[in-house]
Amino acid sequence: MQPLLIDEYNYPLPDERIAKYPLPQRDHSKLLVYRNGQVSEDLFYRVGEYLPHDALLIYNNTRVIQARLVFHKPSGARIEIFCLEPLQPHDYQLALGSQSGCTWKCMVGNLKKWKEGVLELALPNMSQPTVLRAERISTTGNTHQIRFEWDDTSLSFAEILDALGELPIPPYLNRPTEESDKTTYQTVYSRIKGSVAAPTAGLHFTDEVLDDLRHRGVRTAELTLHVGAGTFQPVKVADANEHTMHTEVIAVPRQTIADIRDNIGHIVAVGTTSMRTLESLYFIGCRLMKNAHPEDLHIGQFEPYEQAYSVDTKTALQAIVDYLDATDQETLHAETQIMIKPGYQFRVVDQLITNFHQPKSTLLLLVSAFVGGDWHTIYDYALSHDFRFLSYGDSSILTRRSI
Repeated sequence: MQPLLIDEYNYPLPDERIAKYPLPQRDHSKLLVYRNGQVSEDLFYRVGEYLPHDALLIYNNTRVIQARLVFHKPSGARIEIFCLEPLQPHDYQLALGSQSGCTWKCMVGNLKKWKEGVLELALPNMSQPTVLRAERISTTGNTHQIRFEWDDTSLSFAEILDALGELPIPPYLNRPTEESDKTTYQTVYSRIKGSVAAPTAGLHFTDEVLDDLRHRGVRTAELTLHVGAGTFQPVKVADANEHTMHTEVIAVPRQTIADIRDNIGHIVAVGTTSMRTLESLYFIGCRLMKNAHPEDLHIGQFEPYEQAYSVDTKTALQAIVDYLDATDQETLHAETQIMIKPGYQFRVVDQLITNFHQPKSTLLLLVSAFVGGDWHTIYDYALSHDFRFLSYGDSSILTRRSI
């Protein structure tokens, strides 16, 4: 595999260009428009003017959970536990709905002060005394299996997190979570709890923007990818091919897959999470065509590059619909570790709405792949025209080809 030198995807990002807070009106963010090598700008609430009237816009409906828990040992030592993904039950909804206990993969801050024992944290304002207990079961690399249990079995783990947890805003904001983040760091269409980071391209949308799109004839559909902490991990190796992508759980309704199948050539992805999910569908369909009853549906990091794929996109998507019908399922559940990098052949997405990403990140590799390596043109313009960067920053709409 040809080396992919991450230093070639670096650019200077002054701290003052990182938006620490969102704008008061989220749909008044600046919008960079890229089409056929040309760059212009507008405001986000006019994004509908850059979409074809028959576009199908697909967004990620995941909702950020208050995944950061802070415990204090009797000695006063502060131990921070960051819930990354459920292990037992493995399903997000079952784990968050659990009323008897659950085990999560976590990161732990100040681990040296927690050699052994059970941590306890009292829930405030409860009709009866309720204590959350955390026990470290095992360690793998820099993550840990943590078992959570609590006294009041009428409470779900989601309710426990709502009562005790903090919203995990991105570390590069360099500030504590504030009450306003509970609203501004969620998309207006977020529904399904499970992410530890927001799909930030969607933060610019408002109900008014969505209404405008509907009036223009733009249809919308939704999928779910629970964003993991790996989204913040920079590439730390010289050859980006040696970077290990994080695995994320995806869920896509059968109707959404059928709609995509019927609208190939007019698909707009809101954010890189939607992009990775949509492109993964093609390879899931190809796998199902080879094996109608696979043991697992996990798309590996380099699966798109390991062989030549000649199946057309509609046929691959139809294979997923057939599989769901045959197994009496209304939603496809799978996992993706896909790495979209320069040289990737896009099969599903034609336009991408996305924010401006960190230097030397896999998200910047994805953008470069989508615009045929022309990411410098886009980022140079954004830097020289006062665009705000990263999660709370401004937006862009990128076109892969004329549609």
